[in-house]
Amino acid sequence: MAKTNPGEFFNQVKVEARKIVWPTGRETMVTTVMVLIMTTVLGLFFFGIDSFFGWVVTMLLNLASGQA
Repeated sequence: MAKTNPGEFFNQVKVEARKIVWPTGRETMVTTVMVLIMTTVLGLFFFGIDSFFGWVVTMLLNLASGQA
């Protein structure tokens, strides 16, 4: 493996850092809004699924204990 000296390493880092393409403010805002929408939708979905399965378990436990 080739060794590089610290000066050459930092020069390579600067060259690579110039290749970075940062998102625009609009892209960042759109992505943020989409993440918030998707987490809300998924949160509601999993809340509904959890509530449904909780109801099913409660019904089964009531049926098993004879309290139907």
